[in-house]
Amino acid sequence: MSETNGSQDRAHFLLLNIGHFLDHLFTLVFATVAALVLSREWGLSYGTLLAYATPGFFAFGLFSLPAGWLADRWSKDGMMVVYFAGIGLAAIATSFAQSPLQLGAGLFVVGMFAAIYHPVGLAIVTARWRNTGMRLAVNGVWGNLGVGGAALITGVLIDHGGWRSAFVVPGLVSIGLGITYAWLRRAEIAAPNAAKQAAAAPPLTPEFKALLLRVSIIVFATTALSSIIFQSTTFALPKIFEERLQGVAHWLRDGATASTIGGLAFVVFAVASLAQLVVGKQLDRFGPRPVFIAVALIQVVFFAIMPFVSDFWALAAAFGFMLGAFGQIPINDYMIGRMASGAARARVYGVRYVVSFTVLAAALPLIAFVHDSWGFDRLFLILALTAFLTFIIVSRLPRELPVQS
Repeated sequence: MSETNGSQDRAHFLLLNIGHFLDHLFTLVFATVAALVLSREWGLSYGTLLAYATPGFFAFGLFSLPAGWLADRWSKDGMMVVYFAGIGLAAIATSFAQSPLQLGAGLFVVGMFAAIYHPVGLAIVTARWRNTGMRLAVNGVWGNLGVGGAALITGVLIDHGGWRSAFVVPGLVSIGLGITYAWLRRAEIAAPNAAKQAAAAPPLTPEFKALLLRVSIIVFATTALSSIIFQSTTFALPKIFEERLQGVAHWLRDGATASTIGGLAFVVFAVASLAQLVVGKQLDRFGPRPVFIAVALIQVVFFAIMPFVSDFWALAAAFGFMLGAFGQIPINDYMIGRMASGAARARVYGVRYVVSFTVLAAALPLIAFVHDSWGFDRLFLILALTAFLTFIIVSRLPRELPVQS
């Protein structure tokens, strides 16, 4: 590989990573805005406001499949340009909302464009580079920094520019990145699609098909369960910290401001996201089964502890369960990347994220109902049971994955 090609290759991977960062940031800006501003400014409860975010998360899931289909049929790199430009414009448009209904409509369009990233970006990562586990882990860290960055960046922008700027500023950045991506990958976008198709896979034996079906069921079942955990922790963590870390917030600053709560959430997300680097390395070394089992057990333990602690102990427990929640993310993507054929990889990722983000959307009413009815203690017990069920299911994984070319 020439020095120029190597530089372009690194720039390409960097843009894909930043795209993952922005994808999760855009989908969680509203979580902080709702928890810290709009519940007071618009006189609506936190649970009521969550209802307006739900359609956006359904769009986040449902549009993953057509996004993957278009990427396989047209151009993966072209779809990435559509993603950067589209989500940036949608976020800016959302900033002009004057009512909850208008805001919900804007979040729906944001979700449509956000749906592009995972089936397309991850298909590029798993097809283009070796050491898939580590590449997915690095990419996943960027995504989780986007989760944490949503709380931190939104909190800072709320304090210094108002909640609308939390949509506008990232939107402008995303549009600029879309222009950069289009320029960097212009030759690949213009290339005939026939040149991009992988060779046809050899026919599968009945035994291989049976094993592939077993692993696929496990992948999609654990995808659904992990999505409940991911949504419940990432979306609700600013609100959880507002309720449980008042002592910590006052110890750090004079008052639990949006910036302080957002900063605490960001620190937890950022540190916990490093678990993916460990997981990625272990996936390449040992395979998914032992890694997945360990990660599930970590979640069971710390979710079970959380109802009984507050302030600094709650902060420590949050580090624990977020290590498990974030560490789990690259495992299913690794298994799909290993099993799915190249010509259909984006579509398979599309199906995976239809399942994942549909469950993410359905989890929002769960969070709202449990919080309004019993508080977050009951939610943590539900999540501990969910993680235990994940442990039972992943114990059925074979020691060696069925692999397609």
